[in-house]
Amino acid sequence: MSKNTLDAIKADAKSIREILDKNKYEIDVFQREYMWQRKQMEDLIDDLSSKFLSAYKPDHKRDDVQDYPTYFLGSIILSLKGNRRSIIDGQQRLTSITLLLIYLNNLQYQRSDKVNISDLIFSEKYAQKTFNLQIDDRNECVDSLYNNQDFDKSGKSESVKNIVERFREIGELFPPELNGEALPFFIDWFIDNVIFVEINTYSDEDAYLIFETMNDRGLSLTSTEMLKGYLISRIENEAKKNELNGMWKSRILELKNISKEEDLEFFKSWLRAKYAETIREARKGAENEDFENIARFHIWVKENIDRLGLQSKDDFYIFIKEKFEFYSRLYLKINRASRAGVRGLEDLRYISITKFATSFYYPLLLAPVNISDDEITVNKKLALVSRYIETFIVRRFVNNRTLAHSSIRYTMYNLIKEIRDKSVEELSQILKQKLGKSDSLEGFEGMADFRLNQQNKRFVHYLLARLTNFIEVESKMNSRLEDYIIESNSKPYEIEHIWSNRFEDHKEEFNQKDDFEKYRNMAGALILVPNGFNQSYGADSFEQKLSHYYGQNLLAKSLSPQCYEKNPTFLKFKQIYNLPFKPHHQFKKEDIEERQKLYQIICEQIWDTKELDKIVESTVSDFDKP
Repeated sequence: MSKNTLDAIKADAKSIREILDKNKYEIDVFQREYMWQRKQMEDLIDDLSSKFLSAYKPDHKRDDVQDYPTYFLGSIILSLKGNRRSIIDGQQRLTSITLLLIYLNNLQYQRSDKVNISDLIFSEKYAQKTFNLQIDDRNECVDSLYNNQDFDKSGKSESVKNIVERFREIGELFPPELNGEALPFFIDWFIDNVIFVEINTYSDEDAYLIFETMNDRGLSLTSTEMLKGYLISRIENEAKKNELNGMWKSRILELKNISKEEDLEFFKSWLRAKYAETIREARKGAENEDFENIARFHIWVKENIDRLGLQSKDDFYIFIKEKFEFYSRLYLKINRASRAGVRGLEDLRYISITKFATSFYYPLLLAPVNISDDEITVNKKLALVSRYIETFIVRRFVNNRTLAHSSIRYTMYNLIKEIRDKSVEELSQILKQKLGKSDSLEGFEGMADFRLNQQNKRFVHYLLARLTNFIEVESKMNSRLEDYIIESNSKPYEIEHIWSNRFEDHKEEFNQKDDFEKYRNMAGALILVPNGFNQSYGADSFEQKLSHYYGQNLLAKSLSPQCYEKNPTFLKFKQIYNLPFKPHHQFKKEDIEERQKLYQIICEQIWDTKELDKIVESTVSDFDKP
């Protein structure tokens, strides 16, 4: 790179406001798709909210925000040619930041104290609106999200599909404590205190050369590699060193076959599960503690060798040979079961489908397991904890409680410590106690008013799938939960409103359209049907659709009188569980209320704490191998 080239390169620290305000960006057609997954979005939102909340106080004034700490979001590399600003590196983060800005803009829509951030998303000239990230195949999607409208991503590019999913997840992950008085403070901080380093070049060649240089990690060691170097260096016997090195490399390769950073996730999960004791307090200026510092686990281990029992050279050998080997193998087992349903460990798959934070559920699952546990004991502990986690998820959702990381982190991390190394019986008792009603976990009473909204669509789909699968399995029908969940099926299942969206058809029961919509979106007024059904029959009345429902899954069939004729296995199931299923010749407000109550009772059956007792009493034959 010549001196003239170097002189033409500029690097400046800039806020999100300075980066995006009325500036237009494009990407080359050969750049990769937008690939962020839920984990990356979850980490970003958790980092941002934690940094902001470490400084924010309710009695602060808006201009106090300028003194809050900054958050560094890395560098972006641009190639500037005329009025063109081409993103060479940074489109993943800029896309994610734009999605978060759109979400925040929608969230503050009706507030009197809203912050003007529309110029960071789009600009308007001659009545034409153009988004600041000018990527043609995404414009229609981004426009729908900006206008708070649903977008059908079927048949769209991978980027568009990921954008729709990540945007939906922002609503699930955004901390509720930022929704109230803190919201304008957070937006001010987000656009002015979150910083990029913008690197400008004046040719694509220079930009890509800088990108390649900055991303040359040939000499960089990961935390995993630095931890291995430290642990193995403490062992003097060369044969043992070679043995452990080979074992380590083989196991890390298995982890990386799951994802390129899965080894990092394993070490954080293992150390939090078995050794972490402290967590950062929720107050201004609080210092990071064990649970946070383990993110840099190669340093944390060195600083906590006594807690890990690493005194002698033999201790270091045993730590790798036995403990690392055992818990990494267990981590792989959990991962396999979470990707493919395994008899006896089905709840691991269910948790995975809900997208519950892996930073919580892996440590929770690892925490009670001892290296001396036999296979049946391990399976029972995994089954108990996964049953608790799924019950926790469902009960939080139906009571309209968030699962945002910041809202449940203390509950989860304290539980990790509480169940650490417990026996099956002790574990069962602790979890049953935790599933008693409390400030952090209500029962299923919230089902009485539970309804579909923009933020909970994924969960409502999951809940309907679980209800459908449960009643079909218990009625001795062939049924797979995945068939109702997986979007890659040729005709994926969708949420069906039993009432068509025609307020005028229901004016005898409703004076206000809002009241009609509340009832229309209640869980009891929803079922799952294959893609295409709604397009064919969605505008029809209930009476017109009823015969077609009989040709669908059992939850839909149960609306029809035909379901109660010559159907002995279903009728026996209904009797055994004492469930108030009934045929519906019409579908009025009262019918919705009855179905709502039915759904609540089914939930109480599926997630009954007595299931924990059954797990304790289970035997080897109740579990398949992942």
